[in-house]
Amino acid sequence: MLQKEGSKMKVQYRRVSSVLQNLDRQEILDYCDKIFEEKESASTKDRPALQAMLEFVRSGDHIYCHSIDRISRSLKDLTEILDELKTKQVAITFLTENLTFSSDKDDPLATLQLQIMGALSQWELSVSKIRQAEGIKKAKLKGVYLGRKKSIDAGKIKAMSADGLGATVIAKTLGCSRQSVYRSLT
Repeated sequence: MLQKEGSKMKVQYRRVSSVLQNLDRQEILDYCDKIFEEKESASTKDRPALQAMLEFVRSGDHIYCHSIDRISRSLKDLTEILDELKTKQVAITFLTENLTFSSDKDDPLATLQLQIMGALSQWELSVSKIRQAEGIKKAKLKGVYLGRKKSIDAGKIKAMSADGLGATVIAKTLGCSRQSVYRSLT
């Protein structure tokens, strides 16, 4: 969908962290003209749908997002994204927090709330990573955690290589990357 010159678009951004999650909790807004969705971690702002949305929006457009942590879990990235939108004169509303930011409105209290919520979101992500690492460490000590199940048969790779097949053919045959083939052969 291309934007017409001078038309104001209502855009929705929906995100969950992994392919195992679904977007159902973030209601589709019927009044939006375009929806950008993705299943990517918000620990970085280098996400395909987010970047596509930032390129798509123009002056006067309005973005609607379920909550602050859907845009970013990094306070620095969140601030940079909002600064970019402000520069482009694009408004954004976070529905859960009931906060709207636009280039024509400077609300110090809303900015404080955004920074607090952004900092809490970043802290929550950091704490969950620490807890995950602690859990894995304890499971390894108990002999319970064995890591990811091996999906590549190194024996097959070595046998195919011994038969004179190259890494590209082996990778295509076994459905893996050439790097995985090389790793198995070393």
